[in-house]
Amino acid sequence: MSKIQQLPNHLVNQIAAGEVVERPASVVKELVENSLDAGSTSIAIEIEAGGLKLIRIVDNGSGIEKEDIELALSRHATSKIFNLEDLEAINSLGFRGEALPSIASVSRLTVSSMTEHSEHGWKLEARSGQQLEPVSGQQAGTTIEVRDLFYNVPARKKFLRTEKTEFKHIESLFKTLALSNPAVSMRLVHNQKPVYQLNTDAQHIDYQQRLSRLCGKEFASSLVTIDAQIEGLSLSGWVALPTFSRSQADMQYFFVNQRMIRDKVVSHAIRQAYQDVLFHGRHPAFVLYLGLDPRQVDVNVHPQKHEVRFRNSRQVHDFLYRSLHKALADIQPEQQIQSPAFALNTATQPSAPIEPISQSQIDFQSGAAPTAYTDFHRPVSQVKEQVAAYARLLADPDLAPAETENRAPPLGYALAQLKGIYILSENDHGLVLVDMHAAHERIVYERMKQHAQQEGIISQPLLVPITLNVSQSEAELVENQSQELSRYGLKLERLSHEQIRVREVPALLKHADIEKLVRDVLSDWSEHGHSQRVQESSNEILATMACHGSVRANRLLNVDEMNALLRDIEMTERSGQCNHGRPTWKQLSLEQLDGLFLRGQ
Repeated sequence: MSKIQQLPNHLVNQIAAGEVVERPASVVKELVENSLDAGSTSIAIEIEAGGLKLIRIVDNGSGIEKEDIELALSRHATSKIFNLEDLEAINSLGFRGEALPSIASVSRLTVSSMTEHSEHGWKLEARSGQQLEPVSGQQAGTTIEVRDLFYNVPARKKFLRTEKTEFKHIESLFKTLALSNPAVSMRLVHNQKPVYQLNTDAQHIDYQQRLSRLCGKEFASSLVTIDAQIEGLSLSGWVALPTFSRSQADMQYFFVNQRMIRDKVVSHAIRQAYQDVLFHGRHPAFVLYLGLDPRQVDVNVHPQKHEVRFRNSRQVHDFLYRSLHKALADIQPEQQIQSPAFALNTATQPSAPIEPISQSQIDFQSGAAPTAYTDFHRPVSQVKEQVAAYARLLADPDLAPAETENRAPPLGYALAQLKGIYILSENDHGLVLVDMHAAHERIVYERMKQHAQQEGIISQPLLVPITLNVSQSEAELVENQSQELSRYGLKLERLSHEQIRVREVPALLKHADIEKLVRDVLSDWSEHGHSQRVQESSNEILATMACHGSVRANRLLNVDEMNALLRDIEMTERSGQCNHGRPTWKQLSLEQLDGLFLRGQ
């Protein structure tokens, strides 16, 4: 008797459902993507009991013809691809023709649809022996109901979480779909209660409103707009200011041709772009859209289409890194002034109680206090003259004061120094508090990096060359890429099938762990086709040098020096954060100050 048997269609569909239908959110994803492929401009998602009891998707798309409805519930039946050329240049979100039959095999599914020029719609329940039934009163588009998910697969049902948790997954997916298609109106209802109602005017898409609604007002007001193009690639969207960072990667949305994806190349490029400005352990927030020729990306590499494979991943990585790196470097203080990320949270309580100064500590007879106040309370005109003198001293026209007749520079003019640590400054919006050491550390660091880039990487021969045992593929990499590796200051040579020798290293890294550095570089090169380890390690040393070379706490500055530092901050790239990702300054608006003293209440 033959041991190999042909599986029945129903069992085949249930196996496919195991790949496609992981939980209720997976059903919503597949059905909404079908609605988007049908050209819908309005989609309603109705959920009951976290999606276990009911999932209903209503759209106003092109609809399904009567003769196609039964075929749509068959495996590998689709209207989106017809030949191999179509598969290699996929423009739609769905293409396999597996979703509907897979969902129907683990639920009670009903399809109702009507095309624009039909007299009435048609309805089909996905159960054996069921016939198409005419439906009156239906508008053009498609309605799909999925009831009692996993009713016939109790083992799968046991692995689902609580109703609240499952709906959270659906809500998270809804945000992703709504961000990927800002021109589409979307509505989400749970247990007959509206959760989101996102309306869109086709003539004027309000991106800011949708971002604010889905990601929060603070995110929407802390954005840097991205708009970059090179031949064959375009990147648009928004990244949050580095000071608006997250404890986890829960606000990262990346779309390739409007498809939400997770990709190691993309993640690595974005991480590198933020490496100089994020506090340790924090994650950036962004909504980014990458556009490229569909033939340059393979989306047919994951059952749920979460992952893609770029045909030229090196080009994509470099484009993403350079675009974001430049955008973050170009952020100016005037862009940050109004951002909540730079606003001082007046509701925050101090971590330790501050000892009050007793009256006996202040000598009213000595006159010291009035003298100090008079010294700091200088006329604005005098401060302007000092700033102008500083600009003339450096003989650089770019350092001239940035103010107009009645407008102060972004970080304003220095008023005083607090405890030898902070600079208090007044600008048009209120009070600015500057961490003196952190700000100067960034200034020194950026200047050192610029100087190092101009000189290039200087290599230094090792007195005693280091021999390393590596894999055969890594040894081949050294042999084939020795010229390219030498650009990073590394002179490596292959000795045998699994052995290499290190002869020269970057001079700046002569005291580093050479073996670890070389292994990390080879690992990165194998994974990404290049490595930034040398630059990252060099930057770490420069950052340490900048930290020790910058102005220290308790160093008293006069007003001229404080204003000079403020002007340097305004002209330095990434000056909103120090080398370790800590903020260098905060804005306290006049409204916040009024609130502290209950003015106007």
